[in-house]
Amino acid sequence: MAQLQQLRAQEAVDSMVKSLERQNIRKMQGLMFRCSAGCCEDSQAPTQQVHQCIARCRAPLAQAQALVTSELEKFQDRLEWCTMHCNDKAKDSIDAGSKELQVKRQQESYVTKCVDDHMNLIPTMTKMKESLSSIGKQMSAIGYRG
Repeated sequence: MAQLQQLRAQEAVDSMVKSLERQNIRKMQGLMFRCSAGCCEDSQAPTQQVHQCIARCRAPLAQAQALVTSELEKFQDRLEWCTMHCNDKAKDSIDAGSKELQVKRQQESYVTKCVDDHMNLIPTMTKMKESLSSIGKQMSAIGYRG
């Protein structure tokens, strides 16, 4: 049962990540590649200058990807902590003499609630979405040219 809940949470997170990738990251990747290509247009520019230009083009996308990774890690850590708390409650119940079948059902109930609570957080991860949108808009507004 816990595996089913884990799968349910993973599918919800995967769906959110795919949505972010389609709505934000791809656009930013396109801007970054066009910007990087622009850095290479000046055949007279020193190699160091071209490399610095390309690095500046990559920076906003790297920042966006780091933000997504960080937020997903925090989400995963919170979900793991909640699940461990459920396991501890179950262990405490067994130590207190509760029947194993009853404890398993209780643990499944705890894990389901834990996953439900965390799945409700997914749509509210607006800070990450707003930050990605802001980075993308900044790149678009300046016609991103490193």
